[in-house]
Amino acid sequence: MGAFSGGKNHFLNKEESFMYDRETRFRMEDTMNAARIEYTENGVLNMAARRCEILRISLSGAIIGILTQYKLPQQFYLDIPDARISKIGCLLMKTFANNTIEVRFLRLLSQKELDRIFVFSTHPAHRDKVLDIRSW
Repeated sequence: MGAFSGGKNHFLNKEESFMYDRETRFRMEDTMNAARIEYTENGVLNMAARRCEILRISLSGAIIGILTQYKLPQQFYLDIPDARISKIGCLLMKTFANNTIEVRFLRLLSQKELDRIFVFSTHPAHRDKVLDIRSW
């Protein structure tokens, strides 16, 4: 019998399951935004930056296309320069064979930030989005 059987809960179980239960409610939407992944390489102080494209996004995560396969740390920052959103903390969830990754944001995006991302998206679904100047 392992430590997790017999009805004893690990102290993180409740909190983790709550977090992941909440996540599934945010539907991913197609988008196409230029972005940048930033992280420290080998614990060195200077940041490495890699260009990427956001392919799908929700308030809590994204599917990101990377140009070439490279070693990413578990946590990194995502910058979306067009939408003026910087340093979104990300957690690498899954790496796919077709040079795409799935990430979970360490904080939820606001609806205002998401709308701004869609304004700058080159995806046909967001062609009619306009920027509300007051939201800047």
